[in-house]
Amino acid sequence: MTPDDVRSRAFAMPLNNPAYPPGPYKFYNREFVIITYRTDPAVLRALVPEPLEPIGDTVKYEFIRMPDSTGFGDYTESGQVIPVRFRAADGTVQEGGYVHAMYLDDHSPIAGGREIWGFPKKLGRPEMLHESETLVCKLHFGSVLCAQATMGYKHRVLDTAPLLAGLAKPNFIIKIIPHVDCSPRICELVRYYTEDVTVRGAWSGPAALQLFDHALCDVARLPVREVLDGVHYVTDMTLGLGEVVHDYLKR
Repeated sequence: MTPDDVRSRAFAMPLNNPAYPPGPYKFYNREFVIITYRTDPAVLRALVPEPLEPIGDTVKYEFIRMPDSTGFGDYTESGQVIPVRFRAADGTVQEGGYVHAMYLDDHSPIAGGREIWGFPKKLGRPEMLHESETLVCKLHFGSVLCAQATMGYKHRVLDTAPLLAGLAKPNFIIKIIPHVDCSPRICELVRYYTEDVTVRGAWSGPAALQLFDHALCDVARLPVREVLDGVHYVTDMTLGLGEVVHDYLKR
């Protein structure tokens, strides 16, 4: 194989059998349960990287069931997104979400999410179940229960306009790629959007959330002070590719 061959094939690792295909990455019947809660604002300030800043003291704990996604297959995901404000170098300000933690049960989106965008994905065992009148969501890391959420099933239909407006906001992540000597070779703030969003249904209902301490799955670092609301919705969407908005290695 010549160097030109390598360059032409070098989309993802492994070179001759990539872990995931090129995009676009489309999702059908993507089901969300999102519990918004208040947490410790001092911990938020310590965890959110500048030039982002937390908006208030809230966190969105997400469980996402993805039964049909192009290239990534059938999987479930769980994690935390922090409402933030981004101040660009030119003075413009955007509100969006900082993706703090993600746990999922499928290798392909773990590899693709980390390598392409920089999603903070780790291997876990999230699940979303419909138990009679209750949505039951759990996250295990190995054998240990780390998060548990419950929500009343489709109690109140939601207006989709505010939901679509929220989904149109940007999301931010830190992409880190180490050099071969373990120093950072890439350390960037990445912005991405969800695209082509169709909401198939959206509901609210009573919700509860519990987080449990774990050394390597530290969702409880952002403790639950008060649950504010629970939202359940189903969408079709495309995961847009990202853009670098800040380079931490350039001083």
